[in-house]
Amino acid sequence: MQIDQTMPAMPGQRLARGTGRLLRSLDHAVLSEFTPVRGLRVDVISLGPKGELWIVECKSGRADFRSDRKWQGYLDWCDRYFWAVDRDFPTELLPEDTGLIVADGFGAEIIRMAPEAKLAPARRTRVQRDFARAAALRLQGLTDPEGISASAS
Repeated sequence: MQIDQTMPAMPGQRLARGTGRLLRSLDHAVLSEFTPVRGLRVDVISLGPKGELWIVECKSGRADFRSDRKWQGYLDWCDRYFWAVDRDFPTELLPEDTGLIVADGFGAEIIRMAPEAKLAPARRTRVQRDFARAAALRLQGLTDPEGISASAS
C-alpha cells in the first residue's frame, strides 16, 4: 500500500500530523477529522492502550482560536482535552485547565498535560465503537477504493 508522504499544505493539518506522531509514540491509535456526535468534528482523537480517549484541537493562530465556538462541546467526548499550536502561537489565550501541545509537521511535545475527566462507561463504549468503525472504514477505503461505492449501493 502506497501512502502519500508529502507535507500537508494547511497549517492545521501540519499540526495534526506532528501531533499524531507524538500520540503514536505514546502508543495511542490516532484518527484525524473524527465526528464523535453530529455537529462536532474534532481535529485529532486518540485511543490509548488502556482505552483512554484524548481529543486535540489544532489551532493555527489567534483568529482560528477566537472563531472556534464549539470546543467546549468536545470535553464531553474525551478523558483529556488538548490544544495543539505552533511555537509562535500566543498560548496565554488558551484556557489553563486544558492540555497544551506544541507541534509542527514533523513532531510535537506535550507542554501541559490535560487534566483527566473520565468518560462515563456507556459514552466510552460508544466513542470506542465509533472510533473502531471509522478506522476500519478508512483502512478499507485505502486498500479498496472502488469497494466504497459498491457498499453504498
